[in-house]
Amino acid sequence: MGNAIVDIIARVDDAFLSRHEQVKGAMLLIDADTSARLYDDMPPAIERSGGSAANTATGVASFGGRAAYIGKVHDDQLGRVFQHDIRAAGVAFETMPASEGAPTATSMILVAPDAQRNMNTYLGACTNISVDDIDPDYVADAEILYVEGYLWDTPPMKAAVLKAMDAAIAGGTKVALSLSDSFCVDRFRAEFLDLVKTKVDIVFANDAEIMSLFEVDTFEAAVAALRPHVKIAALTRGADGSVILTPDTEVSVPAFATEVEDTTGAGDLYASGVLYGLTNGHSYELCAQLGSLAAAEVIAHLGARSEVNLGELAKKELDL
Repeated sequence: MGNAIVDIIARVDDAFLSRHEQVKGAMLLIDADTSARLYDDMPPAIERSGGSAANTATGVASFGGRAAYIGKVHDDQLGRVFQHDIRAAGVAFETMPASEGAPTATSMILVAPDAQRNMNTYLGACTNISVDDIDPDYVADAEILYVEGYLWDTPPMKAAVLKAMDAAIAGGTKVALSLSDSFCVDRFRAEFLDLVKTKVDIVFANDAEIMSLFEVDTFEAAVAALRPHVKIAALTRGADGSVILTPDTEVSVPAFATEVEDTTGAGDLYASGVLYGLTNGHSYELCAQLGSLAAAEVIAHLGARSEVNLGELAKKELDL
């Protein structure tokens, strides 16, 4: 469950980032006018369907898993592109598009010379998602409900998330939450902490996000603070690999070596590997390896979705 977004991706230099007051690695929410101004100044770009949880869902499908997606687009050209792309990737997508109001969301993704990405997101039709888009029985049919933290930005979106989480809990479905971005954590720290402590079974975060959540200066301190509150946590550390944490265990897995072209989607695809592994009964170590493999594939090219079949890649690299 997440924001249904079409990415507009371009390589830029550091001067462009300075001119537009961009913070490397951040996700900024912008309005329609700012989006238009940024687009007008961007160099040649490519358009690809994106959105954090949508990227994760397509990754799960690419591994050979079954995934469905809940997110809002407008009944416009970009909305139809998004619908086509996610369904063509093998993901069920039944949320009705909006027929009025804001257009389908876009994210201007600026890839710097060092491969770091900035996301400038106009949420558009995403903000129209509501409790009416949540079918409790549909949610309860899943093994895991995976929610991106970016959905916490407006009251109607929050209400939809809480309805989905409550339906999952009532139906015995595990709830997974991605913290999404350290700036997102800064905005909603108290609420995210409450979710982690009361509703969430599986937490996804990178080191900066989990340190921000607990307002500590080291990854080790964040792990110690998180451990009592979560059943499973999947924590990424960039080139230093990742950690799967439970109340009783801690499994560290190195990152797969690759040439980095664009870090967009690394966390999303890591989550897809872990979710696929968990729902297929694999060990925590193999779950993390699947996540690392998918992340390595996606950062080796522009765009936030895999360009190869991840199931076949896992057979080759991990003898799955």
